[in-house]
Amino acid sequence: MGTLRTGVIGTGHLGKLHVKMLTQIPESDFAGIFDSIPENLAACASEYNVKPFSSLEELLDAVDAVSIAATTTAHYDIAKKCLEHGKHVLVEKPITAHIFEAEELVALANAKNLNLQVGHIERFNPAMISLENYPLKPMFIQSDRLAQFNPRGTDVAVVLDLMIHDIDIILSLVKSEVTKIDASGVPVISNNVDIANARIEFANGAVANVTASRISQKKMRKMRIFQRDAYIVIDFSTGTSEIFRLVPVGQQIEAGHINYGELGVGDNKKKIVYEQPEMKEINALKHELQLFLKHILNGEKPAVSGEDGLRALRVAKEIIEKIEISTKLALAN
Repeated sequence: MGTLRTGVIGTGHLGKLHVKMLTQIPESDFAGIFDSIPENLAACASEYNVKPFSSLEELLDAVDAVSIAATTTAHYDIAKKCLEHGKHVLVEKPITAHIFEAEELVALANAKNLNLQVGHIERFNPAMISLENYPLKPMFIQSDRLAQFNPRGTDVAVVLDLMIHDIDIILSLVKSEVTKIDASGVPVISNNVDIANARIEFANGAVANVTASRISQKKMRKMRIFQRDAYIVIDFSTGTSEIFRLVPVGQQIEAGHINYGELGVGDNKKKIVYEQPEMKEINALKHELQLFLKHILNGEKPAVSGEDGLRALRVAKEIIEKIEISTKLALAN
């Protein structure tokens, strides 16, 4: 299949993980790293025995593709420079801090025929991978992403820090346009919104109720999907999924599935079948980065495109706007 010369820009906590994975992937001929903070650059170079570059331009001269793990506010400037230099880009989520920036990056990547992938890593969670062959047609989604406080990430609202993971998943599952968003949220221990809830309505009638918090005592990363004749639970923390579905009474139950009883009467009688799809041993970040390189080498589109990242950002920004409006109304009363 071949290899690509790769590099990482931004060597904080997440950037180091990118370095670790890219030095292990067969398709990656790892060239080195760059960070505008000399201490981070030196520490990462020493820890992983990789080459530090003293400038972004020097790194770009040595690579074919880059992974950007810098702060959100720096995504646009860095990604734009990389694309202008003809380099394929994977940029961590959210794609940029502002919608117009994301729109420009998407247009630039398309104009130069370069892959622009956004690091919505939950797409590659083992729980999601286990459901890849199961028909998901949600009509109602309940999503809860709760985390204990960590100063890292508080430079943006929890909507962009945490909720955007679930926004992206929901948009990838519900094949319909968003028609209405209602939201509320409050800052508690940072200067940005720390807890938020949003209700997203779609043209096909589907509804998603999404909650995100970074001030919780207990962690939770769970999504519940309700659709015709099925209820699916996705636990991103454990990487597992569960399916409860209704099937005709006479239908044979597959090995490993459990009959939970029966519902209905007469011709409408059905039985409840429980199954737990096989959990695959996958490192989500490594899988994400490997697909990024494979799709470039095969001339294929990214698994999570710049357009996907832009769509998620648009919804996230509207949620933030609705929170600002609701906050103003509350203060006025």
